[in-house]
Amino acid sequence: MTDSRLAIIILAAGQGTRMKSETPKLLHHLAGIPIVSHVLATARELDAVHTVAVVRHERDLLVDVITEQLPDGLVVDQDEIPGTGRAVEQAVAALPADFDGDVLVMNGDTPMLDVQTLAGLVDEHRRSRASATLLSAFLPDPSGYGRIVRHTDDDASRADGSAGRVDRIVEHRDATDSELAIAEINAGVYMFGVSELRDLLPQLSTHNAQGEKYLTDVIELLRRAGSDVSALAVAESWLVAGINDRAQLSEAAAQMNALIIRGWQLAGVTVQDPATTWIDLKATLEPDVTILPGTQIRGATTIARSAVVGPDTTLVDCEIGQGAIVKRTDAELAVIGAGATVGPFSYLRPNTVLGAGGKIGTFVETKNAEIGAGSKVPHLSYVGDARIGEQSNIGAATIFANYNGIVKSHTEVGSHVRTGSHNVFVAPVTIGDGAYSAAGTVVRKNVPAGSLAMNVAPQRNLEGWVASHREGSAADLAAKRAEAAAADNSTTAAPVAPDSGE
Repeated sequence: MTDSRLAIIILAAGQGTRMKSETPKLLHHLAGIPIVSHVLATARELDAVHTVAVVRHERDLLVDVITEQLPDGLVVDQDEIPGTGRAVEQAVAALPADFDGDVLVMNGDTPMLDVQTLAGLVDEHRRSRASATLLSAFLPDPSGYGRIVRHTDDDASRADGSAGRVDRIVEHRDATDSELAIAEINAGVYMFGVSELRDLLPQLSTHNAQGEKYLTDVIELLRRAGSDVSALAVAESWLVAGINDRAQLSEAAAQMNALIIRGWQLAGVTVQDPATTWIDLKATLEPDVTILPGTQIRGATTIARSAVVGPDTTLVDCEIGQGAIVKRTDAELAVIGAGATVGPFSYLRPNTVLGAGGKIGTFVETKNAEIGAGSKVPHLSYVGDARIGEQSNIGAATIFANYNGIVKSHTEVGSHVRTGSHNVFVAPVTIGDGAYSAAGTVVRKNVPAGSLAMNVAPQRNLEGWVASHREGSAADLAAKRAEAAAADNSTTAAPVAPDSGE
């Protein structure tokens, strides 16, 4: 049910300069979707009555993602005044004037933060009746993070290692040496009462090392007013890890991938080598699927029960049928039927459909190709812009010549067709049901059902050509030795006795 007393503010206005990328930081992908999409999905599950996203840099690109996932959310553009305090100030101003509940503030670059942790923060804030409640974490190296400074005269201890009430939060650049030694850091996730924010946000200033309005200064203002501020430490620090550069992105990707793989393992999927297997968040696997080492399952790929994928395979937005085997294959937007086999060293381009029990074999490339049930393209072939019926076999080294330099055309191959090795089908062309083609045939016109297609070109042997054109070469010498040996064999052969008639 919708929480009528909860509003969520998502801070997504940062430039992300440390990524050193033309792509906005929050749109870099993690487990197959943008970083910010993880945060948006978590916010959506909390089912707040209001959700506000604050944007600035590359705002149009971000807004497209935000509105797709949160169509009822509000989008606010941060103005020229920098800082998280200013961003929240503008977001609060966008909330309805009659909203008097709690505000959850979260960052767009903390994708690992889950619903359970945030729901715990909401519950703790409401239980303690504090004016503000924040998430904290203990890091072995807290460099770059704001430190949580607690009351030193408070002896109350906690199981998570923290002690004392929260006094203030000091940013790394503004911290003294003793404050820099503090291991407890601010995770940048807060719960406030909206009335406190409306009163205190206008009081923030930019008189600090970075010339920004810090949201953390609200904590100090609350403490000066005698209000209670509490902090809830997370169980694992990676839950609140922000992503600011490519190194942190890869660390988050590894952590999330490990969680995804463990989830599938517990659901009945065999992953032989989790260290070399990558599975995107949108992928779906059924029980008894086996994933072999060096495999990437990308996008919205679905893999049915008992299929075996890998080793060294990449599938992007593919559909793999029950019991199919796909090894050492690169495939995108392909459908592989139940019991079919693909690979090794196959390349399936978009709109490839392989029917049940079919085969795409070694060093075969397909594109926009429909291959019927039980049909086989075993090796060394290219099938593009074509449809092959059922139970047909395409000979080795066959090329579907679909492009004439101007347009691409279609080839139709019927059912129970047998084509010879080293064929070329020059599109557009149709090969009827039950037809055959001879080895080395170039098919330029339609082949009727039950016919044999062949190019009638008798073989010619020009005797003595090597001797006259390559005299003295190794080939010439070898040929002369062979001719001499044949002549010796013919003269030394034993005579055949005449038939006595007995």
